[in-house]
Amino acid sequence: MSKIIAINAGSSSLKFQLIEMPEETELAVGLVERIGIENSVFKLEYGDQEDKLTTDIPNHEKAVALLLEQLVASGVIKSLDEIDGVGHRVVHGGERFTDSVLVTDEVIAGIEEVSELAPLHNPANLTGIKAFKEALPNVPAVAVFDTAFHQSMPPESYLYSLPYEYYEDFGIRKYGFHGTSHKYVSERAAELLDKPLSNLRLITCHIGNGASVAAVKNGESIDTTMGFTPLEGVTMGTRSGSLDPALVPYIMDKTGKDVNEVLHVLNKESGMLALSGFSSDLRDIEDKASQGDERAELALKIFAGRIHQYIGSYACKMHGVDAIIFTAGIGENSKAVRERVLEGLEFMGVYWDPARNDVRGKEAFVTYPHSPVKVIIIPTNEEVMIARDVARLAQ
Repeated sequence: MSKIIAINAGSSSLKFQLIEMPEETELAVGLVERIGIENSVFKLEYGDQEDKLTTDIPNHEKAVALLLEQLVASGVIKSLDEIDGVGHRVVHGGERFTDSVLVTDEVIAGIEEVSELAPLHNPANLTGIKAFKEALPNVPAVAVFDTAFHQSMPPESYLYSLPYEYYEDFGIRKYGFHGTSHKYVSERAAELLDKPLSNLRLITCHIGNGASVAAVKNGESIDTTMGFTPLEGVTMGTRSGSLDPALVPYIMDKTGKDVNEVLHVLNKESGMLALSGFSSDLRDIEDKASQGDERAELALKIFAGRIHQYIGSYACKMHGVDAIIFTAGIGENSKAVRERVLEGLEFMGVYWDPARNDVRGKEAFVTYPHSPVKVIIIPTNEEVMIARDVARLAQ
C-alpha cells in the first residue's frame, strides 16, 4: 500500500487529495485559497471531520508546508514518511509530453518552454511542483498533463487549415484538454461494459462550466472539441465555443475594444451567461427555463444542441459508437441536459429510458438493456487518475 497526494495548483489556490493505492481510497481532501492574499483559507476534510483555518499564507511554499503539517497534526498520517508520491496536474504539455512523466529538472524546463501555450495555468502548476520538490525532496513527483491523452490524435484531426509553417514554427494546432477526465471515464466505461477498451468506440462528454467532447477509439483519443486553447468547441458557461474568427476584428471595430478585451469577452462574458443574460450556472438557467424564460430556454437549446452535433459527428468519424459517457458537474447531475443531448439519437441506436435518466451524481446506465448503443453516467475522478499514473511511474 502507498499514499499519494494529487495536486492541482492555481495562481492563488492549491487543491489536494490524499489517496491510498492500490485501493484508490480517499483519505483526505483539501483546499488552500487566497494564497498571497490577506485572510488565506485552509480546509481539510478527512473521515467525518473538517478542519478550517484562516491565516496569512504568503506563497505556495507556505501553503505546502501547512498542508503537510496539518495532515500529520490531524492524524491522517503519522509522519511525512508515509507519503510515497506526489502527482501534479499540468494543463499543457504541448507536443513534447505524450504521457505523464517523472518530474526532473529537464521536465521542469520542458514545462516552462510550453508555458506560452497556457500562460495562465502552467506557471501556477510549476509553482506547485517546485514547492513540493522543496518540501519533499526525496519523494518521487509525477507531472500529469491535461493535453497528453489527446496526443494520439492523427494530423487530420489536430491540424488547422492554415499555412503549414504556422504549425511547424509556432506549434499552432489542436491540443485538446480535460484529457485526464476523458481517459478516466473511458477506462471505467470499459470495466462497466465488461469489454476490452481496445475494442470500444466511445464518445466521452465532460460537461461542466468548461465542456469538451472526445472521440475515443480503441482506447485512444482520435478527436476532441477543445483546440489550441479551451475556447474552441461547444458552448460553455462563460466561453463562446467555436465561432467565425472574422468576428474578432469586427467586434473590435464596432465596440472599440482591443484584441485582449475581445478575448476576455469570448472567455469570460459569453456562453450561457451571454445567451441567458443573467447567469452561467446551469441550475439557475434550468430554473428560469422551467418558468418560461425564453432566453434561458434558448441558452439550454444551444448548449445541448452543440454537444448533440458533436456526438453525431464523432459517431460518423468512428463508423459507429458503442457507448456515450456523461461526466463532470453538469453531465453527472443534469437529467434535463442529458435528455436534450440524447433526444433524436434513436436513429443511431441510442434507446434511452427517462426513468433511468432520473439520477444525479452516481454511476448509472441511462439506456434500456436492449439498446445497441449504451449511455452511461460516470462521475469523473481526475485525482485517482493522477494517483494511478504516480503509482505506475514511481515504481
